[in-house]
Amino acid sequence: MKGRMGWMARAALLAGVSLLAACASLGSPAPGAPVVSGGGKGFDPAKVFGAAAQQYHLGPGDLLEIQVFQVKDLDRTVRVGATGDIALPLAGTLRVGGLTAEQAQRAITQRLAETYLQDPQVSVFVKDAANQRVTVDGAVTKPGVYPVVGQINLLQAIALAEGPTPLADYSRVVIFRTIDGKPMAARFDLDRIRAGTMIDPPIYANDIVVVDPSGVKTVLKQITDSLRGFIYFQAYKL
Repeated sequence: MKGRMGWMARAALLAGVSLLAACASLGSPAPGAPVVSGGGKGFDPAKVFGAAAQQYHLGPGDLLEIQVFQVKDLDRTVRVGATGDIALPLAGTLRVGGLTAEQAQRAITQRLAETYLQDPQVSVFVKDAANQRVTVDGAVTKPGVYPVVGQINLLQAIALAEGPTPLADYSRVVIFRTIDGKPMAARFDLDRIRAGTMIDPPIYANDIVVVDPSGVKTVLKQITDSLRGFIYFQAYKL
């Protein structure tokens, strides 16, 4: 009962999402929203998710390996501080929190070019990502926030929560994601994924995966029913 009440409370938090029906038609995506009809195996996550959404953004606690080509004395393994800063020889203190590894690489390169080196070649690798988390909620055995190491897909994310409950509707699984500052959503069908007729989409840091309960009238059901027949990320309003 407690778990069920928790789900209903969380569903209530998504009540604002019902503005979808009033504020935008989910039958046709907002201008510029990528659409893939039918969600077949030809679905290209890169086109739908956007390159920026696929990249990990650095945060406090991340361990970075930084290499400067042919300048071994500047190679360092550093941990991002609580304020998102790192300290490097010659480059000093730089704010890398919120940047991708590629953006941090450019920032370090620019600083070294300004202070010491001519045409420095810098590489930044995320050795230990401390901030990759995925939330799995709804009709799953153990709803919660789970750390993610490396790349996982939707089925693996649900497995982290020990799988769907007997009440789960496998055809109504939604990934909520923020892309370019906008909340988005896409619906998937677990049976079709397992049958190989639908892509098993990659999950990224801060995604929220919700498995809708079967036979329960929820806000999420309204959303997923509206998404029937399409796989795409559609802006929703809170």
